[in-house]
Amino acid sequence: MPTNKKKTQVTASPERRRELLDTAAEVFAAQGYNATTVRKIADAAGMLAGSLYYHFDSKESMLDEILSAFLNELWQGYDTVLAAGLGPRETIEALVTESFREIDRHRAAVAIYQKESRHLSAQPRFHYLSDSQRKFEDAWLGTLERGVADGVFRADLDIRLTYRFVRDTVWVAASWYRPGGQHSPEEIARQYLSMVLDGIALRT
Repeated sequence: MPTNKKKTQVTASPERRRELLDTAAEVFAAQGYNATTVRKIADAAGMLAGSLYYHFDSKESMLDEILSAFLNELWQGYDTVLAAGLGPRETIEALVTESFREIDRHRAAVAIYQKESRHLSAQPRFHYLSDSQRKFEDAWLGTLERGVADGVFRADLDIRLTYRFVRDTVWVAASWYRPGGQHSPEEIARQYLSMVLDGIALRT
C-alpha cells in the first residue's frame, strides 16, 4: 500500500535522484502524464517498480519535482534579465536567449509543461503553474508595451498577438531540439531573434 511505501523511502544521492528524475521526465514527455505509470518509469530506469518507491512516494511527486526545478531555474534567469535595466529590445533578446538555454537544460520538462500544465494547474499541488504563467505573460507583455511606448517597436504592433507568436515560436523548439546538436542554444536564439526582430526578406 502507498502508506507502507512511504515508510520505506530512503534518501538517494543527488546524482541518482537527478538520473531518476531525468528518466521520468523523458517518459512523461513521450507518453503523457496520465498514460505513464510508476512501472513504466522504473522499466526505463532499469529497476523494479517497488524500488522506485524507495526514492519517491508517487509519480505525482516526481512530476512536481521535475516542473518545480525547471520553473525555479527559468525564473532565476528571467528575474536576472528583468532586473538588469536593459532596453526593451535588449530585454527581449535576453529573454529569448535564456529561454533557449532552459530548453537545452530541461527539454523534457518544457515538453511536459506545454502538454500538461493546463489540466495540472487545476490541482492544488500544481497551482504554482498558473502563477508562473501569469508572471511569464506579464514579463513579456510589459516589455513589448514598453518597447512600443519608447518607440523601439512599431506603434501598430498588436502586443498580445506578438507575445503569442514569440512565445510559441520559441517554446515549440522543445519538440525538435536535442542537447549537444549542431547549434548551441545561443546560436539558435540569435537566428530566431534575427527573424523575429529583423525579418527574413531583404529590404529594397
